[in-house]
Amino acid sequence: MAEQTEPEIRDDRAAGKLLAYEDGGAVGTIAYFVMDGEPAALVAVHTVVESGHEAKGVAGALVAEFYAMAGREGVPVVPLCPYAAKWASRHPEQAPEAPAGLVERAKVQLASHPELY
Repeated sequence: MAEQTEPEIRDDRAAGKLLAYEDGGAVGTIAYFVMDGEPAALVAVHTVVESGHEAKGVAGALVAEFYAMAGREGVPVVPLCPYAAKWASRHPEQAPEAPAGLVERAKVQLASHPELY
């Protein structure tokens, strides 16, 4: 059995994507946006892992890095993506819960800007 390695994760803030790479190719992504206003927040909208790379920990590595990135920036995460929300509920020590008001603001911003999805 081949040893499982962590993917290389890169943030493409301009495109609103956190990307996981293996062997030079993108194998997964989190689509996200930076929420306007105070406090700002990183909002995870959608997580996708390419066919053939599922069940290898790619999505979990992406979400863990997304929360770590937000922590380094001193902003909360709003996990509107169902996978990110599920991951956060299983890893509360790494994924502080976003205040309800922030979640509602993120939903409104996403609804008014569907191109963010």
